[in-house]
Amino acid sequence: MRSIYTVNLPGQGRSSISSLRQPRQLGVRSQIRSRTVSQSQAQETRKKSLKETGDINKDSNSNSKGKNNGSPYEGGQDDEGNLGACDVFVAPDGEVTQAMCCDYGFRSGVGRLYQGSTGEVPKNFFALGGDNFAREFKQLRRSFRFNEYKSISDVNPPRNFVERVWGSVQHKGVQALATLDEKLEQTPLLEELDPNEMPDEVTDSNGKITQDCSEVRSALRGLVLRNEDVTAYEHVRKAKEGEVSAPWPIRWTYNFLCFSLDILYKNRPIQRFWVLEVVARMPYFAYISMLHLYESLGWWRAGAELRRVHFAEEWNELHHLQIMESLGGDQMWWDRFLAQHSAIFYFWVLILFYTFAPRMAYVFSELVEHHAADTYKVFTDTNEDLLKSLPPPVCALEYYRGGDLYMFDAFMTTKKEMPRRPPCNTLYDVFVNVRDDEGEHVKTMTACADKTIVESLKELHDSPVKPMAGKKENAPVSMDEQKMDNKSSHL
Repeated sequence: MRSIYTVNLPGQGRSSISSLRQPRQLGVRSQIRSRTVSQSQAQETRKKSLKETGDINKDSNSNSKGKNNGSPYEGGQDDEGNLGACDVFVAPDGEVTQAMCCDYGFRSGVGRLYQGSTGEVPKNFFALGGDNFAREFKQLRRSFRFNEYKSISDVNPPRNFVERVWGSVQHKGVQALATLDEKLEQTPLLEELDPNEMPDEVTDSNGKITQDCSEVRSALRGLVLRNEDVTAYEHVRKAKEGEVSAPWPIRWTYNFLCFSLDILYKNRPIQRFWVLEVVARMPYFAYISMLHLYESLGWWRAGAELRRVHFAEEWNELHHLQIMESLGGDQMWWDRFLAQHSAIFYFWVLILFYTFAPRMAYVFSELVEHHAADTYKVFTDTNEDLLKSLPPPVCALEYYRGGDLYMFDAFMTTKKEMPRRPPCNTLYDVFVNVRDDEGEHVKTMTACADKTIVESLKELHDSPVKPMAGKKENAPVSMDEQKMDNKSSHL
């Protein structure tokens, strides 16, 4: 069950819902996203829920938090001065957060978790494959006909003679394929393509991209990530913490992965993160598959608890993936093709590693997770102001602030004085949470590699974490509050 309200917000930017943002207990969540209501109607619905839980008096304590601070998101009014239909997320503790109005992902709608037919039984193998081929073949044609690749060259202009020659060859190749497609379109072999297609979530009734979504989209394009900054930070971190010891096959494979990301996704951070998250799920798929095989053969059953942890880790990476999709990371056909085929190859490489040396497989994942955490750290530091001006996607709110946080807690294997309950009020919070998640993955992979995972899991079972004093179970907890609570617990 979900707690998503769809609200027509007045043209005052994100501060227009600030009067709703105070912690309140709403009780059982309900799925009402399908309704589009006015802001006053949303307030009445909230007051009714508060009255049912005996918490109505707290509603009068609302204040004006969350000013816009020059957010590019404040524009985009229609003729009546409204921003359009935007999601308002109500957490179990009553905290209300405006979600990002638009979903820019290729798989937006029914293709996203928490949207459409979540949990539905799939079609058979051949039907799914046929549907996907038809959909992706159309997008392949579009990538040539309307030259999607120009957006890549625009952010990466050639710097030398070799790059200019390579760029010219690419351009002529795309032109040749586009010409061929146009000729085949005049025959019964291929259907006619529309000039442009956008997901329904970012278009109005006339099929045009809405102004508010366009402005957020432009803001997202302003996010930057420099490879040299990531490399410099990694050197600093390694000098401080030490280098992870890995044999040459692991090290070379890892270096090739990082080199490929740096070359193929230079100056394209959201697309880079999406590809990284597609690949990041594969280790946990591989480890679960091998542990399941050993159990099925009757060779090894002691890995059942480890399977649970790896599934929770994969669930965490799935939400990272959906966050990057909702920001448009999977829009281009080339990115989807490269990421998905690389992920399949990567899966079998990890199966091979785990078959001959499970510890080495975990060392490889430790290296990759370290790189991911370093990359997100540099990204959040570089784009802090812009990220703080943008709202979080719905999928991030559902994962970090939803009512069922069992899977969120399960992927963390280090003992904590209190449960981790991070805030999720802006896109900056989202990326900080993702960064910290990757740090938790590093700890788990390290524990698996040095075989201390058994002691870590036993310690968690023997000493379950407890909520902070004065904090509701699902209330967000800042890092400063955690440090203060840790200090007080040792006094």
